[in-house]
Amino acid sequence: MAHYFVGDIQGCFNELQRLLEKVDFNPSKDELWAVGDLVARGPDSLSTLRFFRDLSDSAKSVLGNHDLHLLAVKAGLKRAKPSDKLQPLLEAADIDSLIDWVRTQPLMRELPEHKLIMTHAGVPPQWDIQTLRQEAGAVSQALQRTDYLDSLIARMYTEEPEDWSGALSGLPRLRYCINALTRMRYLYLDGTLDFSCKVPPAKCEDPNLKPWFLFPSNTADYTRVFGHWAALMGKVEGERLQALDTGCCWGEYLTLWHLESDQKITQPRLKKG
Repeated sequence: MAHYFVGDIQGCFNELQRLLEKVDFNPSKDELWAVGDLVARGPDSLSTLRFFRDLSDSAKSVLGNHDLHLLAVKAGLKRAKPSDKLQPLLEAADIDSLIDWVRTQPLMRELPEHKLIMTHAGVPPQWDIQTLRQEAGAVSQALQRTDYLDSLIARMYTEEPEDWSGALSGLPRLRYCINALTRMRYLYLDGTLDFSCKVPPAKCEDPNLKPWFLFPSNTADYTRVFGHWAALMGKVEGERLQALDTGCCWGEYLTLWHLESDQKITQPRLKKG
């Protein structure tokens, strides 16, 4: 079995298909792992979601911030931005089943035999693997509640709490987990989340900020696969890190990482028409 990991697709469905053709992806014997943000900004979020849903057990995705935002938009809690190109998806006959599929996706996945973990944005350095499993699992449980829209989605749009504490409980604890695993880039030197700086590390002028992956980490013995940070263009310092967001929806390219050979295959953004 081959394990392929793909960066933020964000509706760039045709580029994804080109990538899979390059590696002769076969869902009967291979697995496709996606770092989240399957939807928004690219031209075909609808086909992307249908493709992953229909792959069934051959697809392993995690939730990104845009995937969670889709839940809010579909429910009328937030407005869709025209630039996200979500209207064909929202008007699809099978939108409800697609939303149900999105809700079942976790915030983290693990490949124990390779000691590998995948999240959308990264892993808070102060968390060990047990904490990551526990906190991501709690969000998954909250998403399966019948009142998930009112109890979680409508109330997740805040930057608080910014720092982790085992004493957190209820909604604040869930919000920290969502923000850390789907929005994190930089941390302040005390480990507090920053939500404003998005530039690559070489261009960050605030000495009080460091990328999350440059802190001593309690999951450093795991390969950590993530996306979310297109400005990195796949370039990170440190061992056992795979940054796969390479900005396809911004005109750059989509990246596929083959675990077994440790090779990356790329597909440039296709020209319109």
